[in-house]
This record gives sequence, structure tokens and C-alpha cells, in this order.
Amino acid sequence: MAESKKKSVTGKTVDFIILKRIAAYIKPYRRNFTLAVCTTITLAFLSPIRPYLIQYTFDHYVAESNAPMLLSMTMILIVLLVSEALLQFADSYLTNRLGQYIIKDLRVQLYKHIINLRLKYYDHTPIGTLVTRAVSDIEVIADIFSEGLIVIMGDLLKITVILGVMFFLNFKLTLIILAPIPLLLIATYFFKKAVQASFQDVRTQVARLNAFVQEHITGMNIVQIFNREKAEMKKFDAINAKHRDANIRSILAYSIFFPIVEILSSVSLGLLIWWGGKGILRGTATTGELAAFIMYINMLFRPIRMLADRFNTLQMGMVSSERVFKVLDTNEMIENKGTLKAEKIKGNVEFKNVWFTYNDESLKTGRVGEEAEGSALPVPEWILKNISFSVRQGETIALVGATGAGKSSVINLLNRFYEYNKGCISIDGIDVRDYELTSLRTNIGVVLQDVFLFSDTLANNISLNNPEITRMQIIEAAKIVGAHDFISRLPNNYDYNAMERGTMLSAGQRQLISFIRAYVYNPKILVLDEATSSIDTESEKLIQNAVELLTKNRTSIVIAHRLATIQKADKIIVMDKGEIIEMGNHQELLKQNGQYKRLFELQFKEEIMKEA
Repeated sequence: MAESKKKSVTGKTVDFIILKRIAAYIKPYRRNFTLAVCTTITLAFLSPIRPYLIQYTFDHYVAESNAPMLLSMTMILIVLLVSEALLQFADSYLTNRLGQYIIKDLRVQLYKHIINLRLKYYDHTPIGTLVTRAVSDIEVIADIFSEGLIVIMGDLLKITVILGVMFFLNFKLTLIILAPIPLLLIATYFFKKAVQASFQDVRTQVARLNAFVQEHITGMNIVQIFNREKAEMKKFDAINAKHRDANIRSILAYSIFFPIVEILSSVSLGLLIWWGGKGILRGTATTGELAAFIMYINMLFRPIRMLADRFNTLQMGMVSSERVFKVLDTNEMIENKGTLKAEKIKGNVEFKNVWFTYNDESLKTGRVGEEAEGSALPVPEWILKNISFSVRQGETIALVGATGAGKSSVINLLNRFYEYNKGCISIDGIDVRDYELTSLRTNIGVVLQDVFLFSDTLANNISLNNPEITRMQIIEAAKIVGAHDFISRLPNNYDYNAMERGTMLSAGQRQLISFIRAYVYNPKILVLDEATSSIDTESEKLIQNAVELLTKNRTSIVIAHRLATIQKADKIIVMDKGEIIEMGNHQELLKQNGQYKRLFELQFKEEIMKEA
């Protein structure tokens, strides 16, 4: 990354870089943007006219008691006021509308980017942080348009026009009024610095707060099981206190700055009345000028006072933009360069000398295995080491081994959730990287131990809102899997809301739903990752039947701790520390008197102890 991009958004260069990126999103809405700019410019020139007309009315028609012209001028002022009000409405509507359209596009782009990131990114990024980026940070970006760029431009233009008119009308009186301005500029500078720092802190604390709340609500059962309510409440209180303190610092800056502006505005008004009053008495100023300049003071100080706030709003938008663009610039994507469609695959799977590590940043060269270990370079933590095996069409293989042996990594690589570092993984003799990613994953069905259900109906959880899967197909699949009876007993049956993560269903019921999901998608290759563990006795038989049904005449890879469930597998692969240490069918492995036999005897003894 270039050095300029590493800097904070407090730097000028980065401001323009980010502004340029944000401006690119205006392109589809150029007409809206142009209209907003035009109304802003019109308002900047229109507003100073009103005080001038009031001055002219006082000095000519009031002083000369010209009632007809006074009435005419009053009507002109009313029309001018109405015009200003309409333009202000149009300006506010157009700038806010532009901001909403842009953040809608940006949020869609961000979400599309997030769902295409490889799983490795989520391994080290808190979900709450991503939620903050996609929701609140993008909302702040809208303020760049509604309260930032265009409005700041309009305020600066308005100040310039007002000062020009004031100097034109009375040069000396204008200089007297502007005497407190240097103090106001100094106060504005310090206010901007203070609020900018506090706002950046606020955004950081919001992200921390969101991450903490999201994680702890998701894991509330763990908090309550281990009686951690008080301890976690203390942590939350500390994070919340930092969020409060950050907001209070910004409130303090506002509480100091705005009274200072009001005092300086009052000083200017006092100087105006003192000097202007003397001018009227001496005949060097008129009553109309005094009335007009009183209005100009309000017009002048209001945008100056708001400019500091709006610059900070702009800076906040920059901070949020930088955070959002940082996610968009993340290149942790699964490359989808493959063009082959996996529509007619048979299901022959082969792993050939596959090496894999989650920490692929440590790979500085292409050296692996003993060559890497013999070098002076850091040795990666290999999760899989030189893995080779094959599965023929329609076969079922089972992966067994201790936790951390690398079993789940095998299926993660097959689905391309992660990329392998060395070797080759092929389906029907074609490297999985040569298949179009969506097409590849459509043909690989995965049933996990931890079934995730969305807060939606069971029918939508099964079909995942795929319009090609009909209600009849769902019901038929449920009957075949053996889940139709329990679904029929639920309120609204297939329209029953599973709630978030399916907490209203038992583990066995959730598992059956995942089997129905796999069945209706009819994948050529089926992966069962601990899909028969952690279930109740009542559901176990149904799930065993579902497993036999799903794996029949389909290439299947089964990961299981219960060896009784995989004895009929065509091939059993025993893994340990990322390596294959044994391979064969059930009977062949028992004869080897190796790790598989020890695991089998251990589980058999545990069953005997339970029966005793």
C-alpha cells in the first residue's frame, strides 16, 4: 500500500484521495448533483439581496413617506422570502437524496464484497466491526453530501458574497464589524481539532461496542452457563464508559465553542450599533445601512459558526469512508478465474500432494516440507502436509482423527473456502481452480455439525430462497429424509419461523433440516462434517437413515468421531497432525493394529462402560 494511504485522514493528501473516491459514486446521479450545486449557488447570491432591499426601503421609501412604493417593496420581499424557502427546501432535499442514493450503492458494493471474502478474513475480523462498517459508518458518509461538501461550498460562497456586499455598502463599518473575526478563527481552529479527535475516538468506541455486544449476545449461553454475567457486565461497563467519555469530550467542545461564537457575534453587533449610531448622528451612515448590517452580521456569523461543525462532519465522513474503503480494498478474495461449468461432473475427487497453512503470509518462497524446514526462513505451521487420496464416483470415504488433525481443512479446500498452497485438488481430473466458483460449490453439498438457520421460515431455510425449488419439492424431500412428521407438528409447519440460528429447534431437528437442504439441492458430491454428532437419541435413527439415503450412489466424504457410523465406508483415512497415517476399509485397518484399531477399541470400551 502506498505511504499516502497509510496516513490518517487528518492529512490533506488523504482527504483528496478519499474525496476523489467518494466523488466517483456521484457519476450515476450527476443530474441530482448538478441541481443541488445550482440551488446552493443561487441561495448564496440570493440571501444577501434581502438586507440590501430593506436598506434601500428604509433610506428611500420610509424616509420619504412613500407608502405605495413601501407596499410594493414589501411584496417583493415576501416573494423573495418564499423563493428562499423553496430553494432551501430543494437544496436540503437534493443533497440528502444524493447522499442516500450514494450510500445505498456503496452499501450494496460493500456487502457484495464482504460475502465474497474468503473465510480466512473472518478468522481475524470481529463480526461486530463489519456490522459497524456496513451500517453506521456508511450512514455517516451520507453526511458528506447532506452536511458536508456542497453545504460547505455554499457557506463559503455566501460568506464571500456577504462580505463583498458589506464592503461595497460601507467599507469602514465592515472593518469595525470584522474586528472580532480573528478571535473567532482561532476559536474555530481549536474547536475543529478537539472535535475531530473526539469524533475519531467515538467511531472507534462504537466499533468496539458493536463487536462486544454482537459477540456476547451470540454467545449468551456460554456467559450464563459459566456464570460470567457480572464479569462480562464489568467489561461492557468499561467499554460503554469509554464511549460515553468520547462523546462527552465532543459535547464539551461544542459547549465551549458556540457560546464563544455568540459572544463574538454580540461584540460585532455592539461595535456596529456604537459606530453606526455615531455615523447616523454625523450623517456618514443611514438608518437603512444600520438595519441591513444587523442582518448581515447574523448572516455572516451563522455560516462561520456552522463551518467548523460542518468541516468536522466532513472529517467524520472521511474517517468512516477510510474505514469502509479499507474493507473494500481488502484483497482476501477467492480467485474466481475458472471458466468451466461443473454441470456434468461425475464426482471423482483426488487430492495429490496437497500442503496447506492458514498463515500463508509466512510463505516467502515456494519451498515446502523438508526443504523449508532445512532453510533459514520461518517454517509455516502446516495444517495439511503432503495429503494424497482419491475418491471414485459414488464411493464414500471417511476421515477420522483427533481434533486438529486437519479433517475439516480437507473439505474447506475442496469447497475453495481456503486456497491450498501446494499440490493439486481435482474433480474428474480437472483442477478445482479451473471450475467457475459458483458452479463448483453448487455441486458440493455440505452438512455441518453446527447447523446455521436464519431467522426465517423453515421452507426458506431449506430452499435458501431459491425460486427454482418449489414447496412440493421441499415437502417431498422432508418426507424422504423423515422430517415431515415433526415439521407438521410445528405451528404453521413449513412456515414456522426458526428464529435466529434455529434456537427454537432441537439439535437433531436442525440437523434434519440441513439434510433436507442438501437433498433438495441434489449435489454430486456430499460432505458430512460431524453431521451425526451432538444429537438426541430420538433423532439419531432418523439422521442415520438420512445419511444412508444421501450418500447412496453419491460421492461422499464423511468426517466423524463415532466410528460406528462409518464402518460401511469404502475407504477410511486416519489423520494425525495434518498427515495421513493410515488408509483402508474398516476390516483392513483393524488388521493393521494401528491408530484406527486403538480408537475403535477405545470407543467400544466406552460403550461397554455405559451399558454397565
